[in-house]
Amino acid sequence: MKAEVYVTLKRGVLDPQGKAIQHAIEANGSDAIAAVRQGKYFEIEVAPALEPAAARAELDRIAREILSNPVIEDYRLEIHE
Repeated sequence: MKAEVYVTLKRGVLDPQGKAIQHAIEANGSDAIAAVRQGKYFEIEVAPALEPAAARAELDRIAREILSNPVIEDYRLEIHE
């Protein structure tokens, strides 16, 4: 089983890295991009012996407590069996 975790800044939280990326794109001659928000992406391979429900609960805990900062970030968890 494989999991993907996407961590992004919550709406309203300033994203200076996203702004820097947007400016770099514009400086490279593109005016097709209105805004950029950056985030983090994790691929996690789950131990084969773990039951799906237990794996989902553990992955959710890891994403919430370790991979993201719940004060300023949201996360999305996708599990592929």
